[in-house]
Amino acid sequence: MDILGAIGNTSMVRLRNVVPSSGAAVLVKLESENPTGSVKDRMAMAVIARAEADGRLKPGGTVVEYTGGSTGTSLALVCAARGYRMRIVTSDAFSKEKRDHMAALGAELTLVPSEGGLTTKKLILDMIETARGLSRDPGTYWTDQLNNPDTIAGYHDLGEEIWEQTRGAVDAFVHCVGTAASSRGVATVLKRHKPGVRIVVVEPGESSVLRGGPAGPHKIEGVGIGYTPPLFEPGLVDDIVAVPTAQAKEMARRLARDEAIFAGTSSGANVVAALQVAERLGPAATVVTLVADSGLKYLSTDVYRTS
Repeated sequence: MDILGAIGNTSMVRLRNVVPSSGAAVLVKLESENPTGSVKDRMAMAVIARAEADGRLKPGGTVVEYTGGSTGTSLALVCAARGYRMRIVTSDAFSKEKRDHMAALGAELTLVPSEGGLTTKKLILDMIETARGLSRDPGTYWTDQLNNPDTIAGYHDLGEEIWEQTRGAVDAFVHCVGTAASSRGVATVLKRHKPGVRIVVVEPGESSVLRGGPAGPHKIEGVGIGYTPPLFEPGLVDDIVAVPTAQAKEMARRLARDEAIFAGTSSGANVVAALQVAERLGPAATVVTLVADSGLKYLSTDVYRTS
């Protein structure tokens, strides 16, 4: 088995200390166990494998993507393992750890400046256009994560793992929306097994566009692009919860302190929303969410920086 065989089959644990006693059980999948410390490894492997299979990506080719960092790191991992050149468009809005990790795996970085380190709709669109320019070079495959349906298939196994690990007892799945591929992939599988399972998606409170609000700057990395992602499928979604950045950061810190789970900001948002769902469903139910990535990716940010 090579490094790509280590992707998936992650552990699931029950939260004990941050949950209210009157709510449902809240289980988290530790996607930080994947090789780059992120759920995105699943998607990256699927996207590259499918492009190889149908000839969009040929031996000796180059892969291009725009990314806040986790997708880029995962693609850089797969490209390093498979022998492809990797060109990443990213920004100073995202943590230095993510940029350094991508570069360590051999990715060539192009940085697009942000407005004060914030994620905004303009930043995402500027990154996309920069990647579009790079994609015109010969022998290049642009993964284009926001528009590529191959990304959804990368999360079907995650849905199956959740179903098996809960023995079918999952009543709700809660997860942040970036491209919407992960929530859609998991929802497709879970609703096939159990049509009544509730799918709850999460977005930044400062940019709650899925609930009809205006786009705004926020600091929950990797989610909340400022407009409805092309892959978002509202027919699979039962509820949308908006979580402000400050609450997401504080929950990430609480998870480390009170649960010994070291996670990123979007994972904090996931748990804030999951606790709300757990209160509504009551003690007989089971809610599942994701620790989408490791807190190691955020040590230089104000989530964990101590000086």
